[in-house]
Parts: sequence; C-alpha cells; structure tokens
Amino acid sequence: MTTSLKILSNNEHLSLDIPTAAYVHIPFCRRRCFYCDFPISVVGDRAKGETSGTIVEYIDVLCEEISATPPQGKPLTTVFFGGGTPSLLSPQQINKILTTLANQYGISQNAEISLEIDPGTFDLAQIQGYKNAGVTRFSLGVQAFQDELLQVCGRSHTTADILAAIDLIRQVAIPEFSIDLISGLPKQTIAQWQETLEKAVVINPTHISVYDLIIEDGTAFGRYYQPGSQPLPTDETTAQMYRLTQQILTNSGYEHYEISNYAQPGHQCRHNRVYWENRPYYAFGMGAASYLNRQRFTRPKKRREYYAWVKQLIADGGIIDTPQVDEQDILLETLMLGLRLAEGLELAVLAEKFSQETLEKIWHGVQPYYQKGWVAIFATNGERISLSSNENLPIMGRLKLTDPEGFLFSNTILAALFSQLEKAE
Repeated sequence: MTTSLKILSNNEHLSLDIPTAAYVHIPFCRRRCFYCDFPISVVGDRAKGETSGTIVEYIDVLCEEISATPPQGKPLTTVFFGGGTPSLLSPQQINKILTTLANQYGISQNAEISLEIDPGTFDLAQIQGYKNAGVTRFSLGVQAFQDELLQVCGRSHTTADILAAIDLIRQVAIPEFSIDLISGLPKQTIAQWQETLEKAVVINPTHISVYDLIIEDGTAFGRYYQPGSQPLPTDETTAQMYRLTQQILTNSGYEHYEISNYAQPGHQCRHNRVYWENRPYYAFGMGAASYLNRQRFTRPKKRREYYAWVKQLIADGGIIDTPQVDEQDILLETLMLGLRLAEGLELAVLAEKFSQETLEKIWHGVQPYYQKGWVAIFATNGERISLSSNENLPIMGRLKLTDPEGFLFSNTILAALFSQLEKAE
C-alpha cells in the first residue's frame, strides 16, 4: 500500500518548548488483562479493523480531535500508538491516522513511529502494511514465556503465539523491535523469571521494557490479591528479580538506560525519552494525557464521554482551558522523571532553571542515600565525585541514581527528596 504522508526535512535544532511528539491511544482490546487499569474498550475476539463499527467510529472521532488541535510550528519526530491493542486496527486505519497527523503537524523524514502489537492479533500482510504506512518500530506485548503465567494474567495469547509473532516481525525486518515483560506476577518464581529473560536475550530484540507488577485498585488483581501477600512474590523476591534483570541484560549487551528499559546501543525509545526529559507532547484519544503550553490534561476515559468532549473541543476552536503547571510541580516532575534515566540530571541545568538554592535543598534531601551509595555525582568528564556532607554540590556535573540499587529504591529516594523540598517551601 502507499501512504500520503507529508514528509518534511529535519530541523537541526528543535526547541524543547515546542512539542514534536504525539501519543495516540487506541483503546480496544479482546479482553481486559487482570492487572490492567488503562482506559480500554473490550471488543471480543471478532471485532477488528474496518469490520468493527465501534473501531471505525472511534478512528473518525480521533482524527477529528487531531485536526482540531492547533499545530505549534514543528514537525513530529516521534509518534507512539499505545493501547489497548493497536494491532486490532488495519494498516489502512493506521495510515489514516498518520496521514491526519502529517497533514496537521508534518512528520519528519526519520521520525520514530512506534506501534504496540499483541501476539495472535496480526498476520504477515498486516504488519507489512503497518511498515508500509510508515511504522518504524514495533513493541510486542510478551509479558511472560510461560503459558501458566499468561493465563494467570488473563492474556489472550500463548507462548506459541509469541514465537509466531516474533517470526513474522523478523520477516518484515522492522528497524526497531521491542518486547514488554512483567516481573512479580502471582506464582512467578525466580527460575521462571530467569527463563523469561534468557529467552528474551535469545530472541535479540533491539529494546526490552521490564515492568514490576503493580496491583491497582479496580482491577481483577486488585480484587484477588493484597500487595505483599501470597501468591504474589515477596518484596525480597521482586528485588532479586530486578537485580537479576540488570545482570542478565547488561551482560548481554543491553544498556540499562532507564529504570524499566534496556536497549542495544543506538536503540533507545526516542518517544519515551520525551516523557522522561519532561518535554511537551501532543496526545490524542480516549484517556490520553497531553502536556502542552505547560498544561497537563487527561481526556475522558469513557468512549461516549470522549466523543462529546471532542465535539466541544471543535466548538471551542481547539482550546483546552486548564491551569498551567506551577514552578514547584515542574521541579518535582523534572526530578521524578529525570532521575529515572541512567544519565540522571545535569546540575548546571537544574541550577539555571530552578536556582542554586534549590540545588542545595536537593543535595540535602539525597545525602542519606548518597551515603548508602544509591545516589552518585559525576563530573563532566565522567569521573565519580566523592563529597562529604558539608561540601556543596559542584556547579557542573550530573546527579544520578546508581544501578541497580539506586533504581531499585528510587521511590524511597524520591519520597524523601520531595518531602525535603516541600518542607523548604
């Protein structure tokens, strides 16, 4: 198939204040996984692509939202189709959305265009069609390589479906290929987790995302289990799983570039880095959250309410009236997101953006964890700096969480840091 994308040449420098990324939410799933609290619509095993009136209607409204949202002057460099199960859409529907985005904002020539896909929901012609439409990156929802664990999760696929899906992906030779895995599942053992990691390494995707199970209220797991109780693994076991992940994947050539993400050199997810660097981005679709003009806004999470909201957006000329994020929240978000990255935060940028006084408060807040070795400071030449408690942070250099212990206890560190900054106000 052909595409009518409007291709633009890359600008050498893009302002960090102008959005160049777009998230597109596709809410449809065959069934709801037991751990999922995302805004989705369950459509069953038969609904798919143009054969589903529900999906067709949603795509039309989604494109109306895109067309009603004013551009801010730069072409898109990343697009991410998340869900839900975007691979329930046909290539023609993905192409329609990309064409609408391109006509409204432009899409750069070497843009990263990611599509989440689930095993058992596509064939060779379908994913070849996605690639022809402009998709450059597939993210495959594997979660586990044991059928019994997939059943525990409520997943609709089997390990045989996973292997068949991987074979199809290899046939289309997509430039970027990521898989998602989940640790800490009910009844999951260390041995099973090691097997999953070793199978992932053999498959050799360019990127691996590894998430620790979180029990959310309102989910099936939230009704079945209490955090910290059997058959969920203990905190000690999930910590061991995290350390094992870091060991196996980094020893296999993957860079641990973010708390939950590993990539082969040169294959980090460019779109997700937009979030972690706290840069603005467009978002479209039911329940999608955008960050534009220092405004964070989440769309309605039910389909009919979202449709009504889009109608109002069009009537309002594309204007979303919501309060701007204040300076304190920007600081906390910058710390929370930036410390997820292996390179951490640049001290000079923090001092310039938030003041030297703020930098001193940050140093005071992380000192206990610096002493534990969970927080580290590096000079601009990459050498690790050793500081006593009465010394000030250097003007230049980077503040980082160490791997794996700092990453593992990041929530503890951030809670203490936020408490310190809020007390100082």
